[in-house]
Amino acid sequence: MAPTTGPDTDGATIFHNPKCSTSRKALDRLRESGVEPTIVKYLDTPPTRAELVTLIADAGIEVTGAVRRREPLFAELGLADASDDELLDAMVAHPRLIERPFVVTARGTRLARPLDRLDEIL
Repeated sequence: MAPTTGPDTDGATIFHNPKCSTSRKALDRLRESGVEPTIVKYLDTPPTRAELVTLIADAGIEVTGAVRRREPLFAELGLADASDDELLDAMVAHPRLIERPFVVTARGTRLARPLDRLDEIL
């Protein structure tokens, strides 16, 4: 996982897809709160399986809540009845299946969907 500390990062990291409006809004909300996070463009630099497991666990969600079920690739790969391990393997192999944005701050980790979940860790 990318470092979560450094100059002006406030120890925060966002796993970001700049093409996603929710991800852009989450980044804006972080900045409006005075937080300049480390930005991980996870489609270019995907998390490892272990990192993904940690993000999901730390966010307090199930693996099924971290996968983009409406992504056409989800159906193409026949993942509707997949186990958690199969879903994790698919998300690592195809990072566009990872729901976004995951945000990590000193106060915790959240999948910022809905966006208000971000308030819990700011």
